[in-house]
Amino acid sequence: MKFLEDPYQTLGAGFALAVGLIVVYLGMAGVGVGEADWFGLVIRWVHFLAGITWIGLLYFFNLINAGFLKSLDGPTKNIVIPKLMPAALNWFRHGATVTVLAGIVLYGYLYAKGGTGAMALGIGGLLGIIMMGNVHGVIWPNQKKVIAAVAAAAQGTPAPPEMAQWGKTALYASRINFLLSIPMLFFMGAGSHLK
Repeated sequence: MKFLEDPYQTLGAGFALAVGLIVVYLGMAGVGVGEADWFGLVIRWVHFLAGITWIGLLYFFNLINAGFLKSLDGPTKNIVIPKLMPAALNWFRHGATVTVLAGIVLYGYLYAKGGTGAMALGIGGLLGIIMMGNVHGVIWPNQKKVIAAVAAAAQGTPAPPEMAQWGKTALYASRINFLLSIPMLFFMGAGSHLK
């Protein structure tokens, strides 16, 4: 099971398994390929996958990583932060973008089809857009400066005095997103349950 050793190969295998199970499901359920709403289904799937990636990392950063990084000494932080944070923040940022864009497309598609729960989904979507704005406008710009300063410190350059404020600003924006995610997830799930 060599594909389990590489997360990207595992991801590809997950998509292949999904396609295989979809084909089996369609056959067992007697649903013709042309009978399904493939556009709506795929866009919702993309929205879910990206959202799980984004919000999963948000919860990781707030519940685990922030406390873990505080427990490290300076030299260890100089090793961990430049190796961990760029990749984690890359998935985080792009997860946010894909989630929101797919959500906007899905909302428009469902609204055009006369879907119910538009107000609840709209509230959840608005919270998600605010959160994405925090990711791209506050969290990432400040984290990028922190990562560069920590990498420079590892090479002997003294940390700039503003670095603590950059980290605090990013942390507070992340905590605001953490807070907003709770009602956002409620309203995103409530769309089909509240008329």
